[in-house]
Amino acid sequence: MTLTIWINLIYLLAAIAFIVALKGLSSPKQARNGNLLAAGAAVIAVGATFFNPEAHFSHHTTNLILAIVAMVLGAVIAVPVARLVKMTAMPQLVAIFNGVGGGAAALISIVVFLSDAHLHDLGAPKPATYAIVEAMLGLLIGCVSFSGSAIAFIKLQELITGRPITYAGQQVINGLVGLGIVGLAVATVLTDSVPLMIGTAILSLVLGVIFVLPIGGADVPVLISLLNAFTGLAVAASGFTLNNNLLIIAGTLVGASGILLTRMMSKAMGRSLSNVLFSAFGSVVTAAGGADGTGETRQVKSGTPEDIGVLLAYARKVVIIPGYGLAVAQAQHTLRELADLLMEKGVEVFYAIHPVAGRMPGHMNVLLAEANVPYDELKEMDEANPEMSTADVALVVGANDTVNPAAKNTPGSPIYGMPIINADEAANVVFLKRSMRPGFAGIDNDLLFDEKTTLLFGDAKDTLSKLVAGVQEA
Repeated sequence: MTLTIWINLIYLLAAIAFIVALKGLSSPKQARNGNLLAAGAAVIAVGATFFNPEAHFSHHTTNLILAIVAMVLGAVIAVPVARLVKMTAMPQLVAIFNGVGGGAAALISIVVFLSDAHLHDLGAPKPATYAIVEAMLGLLIGCVSFSGSAIAFIKLQELITGRPITYAGQQVINGLVGLGIVGLAVATVLTDSVPLMIGTAILSLVLGVIFVLPIGGADVPVLISLLNAFTGLAVAASGFTLNNNLLIIAGTLVGASGILLTRMMSKAMGRSLSNVLFSAFGSVVTAAGGADGTGETRQVKSGTPEDIGVLLAYARKVVIIPGYGLAVAQAQHTLRELADLLMEKGVEVFYAIHPVAGRMPGHMNVLLAEANVPYDELKEMDEANPEMSTADVALVVGANDTVNPAAKNTPGSPIYGMPIINADEAANVVFLKRSMRPGFAGIDNDLLFDEKTTLLFGDAKDTLSKLVAGVQEA
């Protein structure tokens, strides 16, 4: 067999490994192995590309050196960032890495387009129409993904407000920019014009920015998933442009999985994708602190770590409901210490995980895995809810909207219809909160004012440490 056939065989095996890896990522128990398998397949595929006679740098030493230098620089930047990133910053890390992928796909399209245009100026035939379409698709989608992911990163990093940024006629302007992009792209395909291609790229970058600005911080993770799908499609288009089957397959897998994840996240919030993208959800914040709509302030019941420690120690079943506040406080190890202590006292304990607890699907699973919490102690929302009515205590640590009864009981609420963990069905609710500020949805949580709810204010890590001491003394 020729070298080209061997290279394509390696690509095929890598593609199969990517599919198997995706299957592994669907389960917390196999996620690490799936990730390692995908990474190993990617390394082998990249290595094989250096020997591919059809690669653009295979016959040019300068290009080969530049490719190696770029890879080294990327590794020098990415490896420390990925290893040192805090769990709370994982969504923005995903956003910026995703943006880099989209930008790379756009740059490939630009380089190929300019190369073909240069050859055409020297007398070569005009590139086939389908080839120009492929390049323009990679350019358009890649630019939107790049600039959109950059704004998503900035929002999550709180460099600008996480609230929706809106202005008069916003949707009309977005529509006009979109139509302008389509018009320029079609004109570019027909004329093979470099200035029109550049205009398409600039407008696509603008669209990515104005598309993301009106999306609130709570919805940005859904947006990141959608932009991830866009990047996959851009990579697939680059695969057609470069005649590389592996890029086509890998890009399609990323695109398909991103779309599925986007749909799952929207469903978990009880909202349609169009509502997530175009409703400017979270732009209005209600008064925090217990306003009941009549100007009066409702009272909450707070407790001491010692009293709650006794309640937990003598409970029969305790359900722990973690949220983003747990990740912010980096309190997962202390939480596991508390759970282990309760189990030593004969208390039945498990963790109820909402699909969008934290900021990304699986965020809580990974966070608790860092503390070596056994997988069999984690129960997804649909599995946990039937047991909530038999729980003596629901211990809510840093969650808010995902346990808000308004999602079930208040038709006019912005979160009405969102599936939640039914913490209100437990005999007692213990709420660990830093303050009375509302969650991402910007609305008060009626569960805080329920007579069976006790609040314990403070940093989650410090509060949990006091609870551990309280349980030990009980």
